[in-house]
Amino acid sequence: MDAVATERPPAAIGPDFRALPPETPLAMPVQDLHTAPAKHGRPASQPRLVFLRRAFVLLTTIILTAFAANEMFLVMNVAGLTFLEGLVLVLFVALFAWIAFSAASAVGGFFSYLFDRGWKLGIHPRDPLPPLARKTALLLPAYNEDPSRTTAGLQTIYEDLAHAGALAHFDFYILSDTTNPNIWIAEEEAFLSLRDRTGGHDRIFYRRRAKNVERKAGNISDWVRRFGGAYDTMVILDADSIMSADALIRMSAAMEQHPDVGLIQTLPVIVNGTTLFARLQQFAGRVYGPLIAHGIAWWHGSEGNYWGHNAAIRTKAFAEQAGLPELKGRKPFGGHILSHDFVEAALMRRAGWAVHMVPGLQGSYEESPPSLTEVAARDRRWCQGNLQHAAVLPARGLHWVSRLHMLQGIGSYITAPLWLGFLAIGMAIALQARFITPDYFGDGLSLFPNWPAQDPVRAAWVFTGTMGILLLPKFLSYIALLTRPEDLRGTGGAFRAFISLIAETLIAGLIAPVMMLIQSLAVFDILIGRDSGWAAQRRDDGSIPLSDVIRRYIPHTLFGIGTGIAAYAVSVSLFLWMTPVVLGMVLAIPLAAWTGARSAGQSFRRSKLLLTPEETAPPPVLARANTIVREIAFDSNLDAARRLASDPRLLAAHRAMLPPQRQRKSDTDLALGLAKLEESEGGLDAALAELSVKELSAVLSDTRGVDRLVALATP
Repeated sequence: MDAVATERPPAAIGPDFRALPPETPLAMPVQDLHTAPAKHGRPASQPRLVFLRRAFVLLTTIILTAFAANEMFLVMNVAGLTFLEGLVLVLFVALFAWIAFSAASAVGGFFSYLFDRGWKLGIHPRDPLPPLARKTALLLPAYNEDPSRTTAGLQTIYEDLAHAGALAHFDFYILSDTTNPNIWIAEEEAFLSLRDRTGGHDRIFYRRRAKNVERKAGNISDWVRRFGGAYDTMVILDADSIMSADALIRMSAAMEQHPDVGLIQTLPVIVNGTTLFARLQQFAGRVYGPLIAHGIAWWHGSEGNYWGHNAAIRTKAFAEQAGLPELKGRKPFGGHILSHDFVEAALMRRAGWAVHMVPGLQGSYEESPPSLTEVAARDRRWCQGNLQHAAVLPARGLHWVSRLHMLQGIGSYITAPLWLGFLAIGMAIALQARFITPDYFGDGLSLFPNWPAQDPVRAAWVFTGTMGILLLPKFLSYIALLTRPEDLRGTGGAFRAFISLIAETLIAGLIAPVMMLIQSLAVFDILIGRDSGWAAQRRDDGSIPLSDVIRRYIPHTLFGIGTGIAAYAVSVSLFLWMTPVVLGMVLAIPLAAWTGARSAGQSFRRSKLLLTPEETAPPPVLARANTIVREIAFDSNLDAARRLASDPRLLAAHRAMLPPQRQRKSDTDLALGLAKLEESEGGLDAALAELSVKELSAVLSDTRGVDRLVALATP
């Protein structure tokens, strides 16, 4: 066994071994988007005067956008608007409204952060831990993840709950959708080891689905339909999630005390970043994230959103309302809903259940992708899922704030091609002015010439104002940080925190044009019908071979060089104006390699830049989780057959966890896999070389296939 020795002896695998408890089914009907359900009434937990908060955000957005639109009109309309100038004005208004909305929400978050502190539903960290009366299930969906990492997190949570005296109210489920056979068997070994290390044989469970129907949403709904009836609340974790006992107990108690609440979303703090890219995200999430989260919690009220993990959900409400329909049409717009969390929250709120963000609740942690390349891969899936929401927007009975959440999700990707179009049309106007002879009097009679011109002074002020609105949330976050001495010390003090903010802003500004191209291409791919698929997320060091970096980012580099040459050919002033955009794209290759390197991240850490409080003084649960990860190691590359053949206890447990055998005439992969194993005469390696991944998974799901593989693996 690859794990370290434990104090508790391994439990025997006998006839009484159970990887799962008895089933407690709970109906979860598929929802009809064309028919509004009966509502439970207005949530009692709705903040008072929330309509005034919403009016502030919306009116501020409208006023700022109207003022900016008028100023931009005056810039462009010195001698009348041309068609291209009209397009620029329309795009500018749409894009400015986007950043103005974010800034208005951040202003509300600033005052909430300073005075309200983000407490809701009676949750306050200084109060004694409340008693619990009901049971909560902690669900960890896993898809080809490192089992060392996932089980280390669960062990940490288990121990913290035991220390808090609340373990009797929590059960743990590893819900595997893993398709890699070697990782699957490593998961089973890690599950057994986790039970042995904790003694949690009666409250730690494991289930693997053979068919990944509806992906993560289907994984959760399968659990609800089979086991949901036994639990009042379920807490959804991600593979890299850590949550403290304090946070879990307070959330579960709030669900018990507020029967109108369907979902409580925490603000997960990003931790354990090692590469420069991860540390940039970690710093930004820790410094800017609280202000943003306080802002949306301040005006969302009970119409909050769900981010897919580190959230507590009322199982009954979820089962009643969150059964997702399959969207009509072909992929990528049709089929199963990918970004299911937004839709699940909207459907629950549609039926009257309150959905709350509680940003002041501490003890919720996650990790981030280590590189720009990994973020791009994840963003491709998120882009498709968010664009799918266009088919959900017309659903009957949705609250207008829920519709706004989905519009924001769509807009977060649509703005990328809008920015690209804005820049392209701006260059076209400059090219027109430089190379095309103007027609000063046109075809009609006119006493005065039509001079093609803009107002450069006013344009400079519009640019300055736009950048100010764009950067306002960051500097408000810095001011808010200054009011919290403990957090300020954790970021290196006022001076280093400010230098870190400038560094993050500059590097993020270089990355932004590359992400603009990445997201624009993703939108284009989806519009022409290319599906994103479903790949496991990489969570370790972000470095990849330089040849791969060059292959991935050479198109961005060439696009940047071409844009720079075109701008310079028009005028030096246009080239200088376009420099921030051009520079980011031209440097795409070294930028991706540098920010994805662990060495660059550690260099910033040694300089005490991009620090976060959780890094400077790790909370006990994080320190414990990192210790456990270092102590255990399950080699996911060891082939499944040899792992089973070398460990009789694991083999017995694997057989016990297989579903009941039945006739599977339609399972082509199993039939082919068994046939290849029977015909194999060259030993295990030769047999494995003949099997596809699907065929190997199928034979590992069948006792006949397991017996044959073990026989081939046994000397």
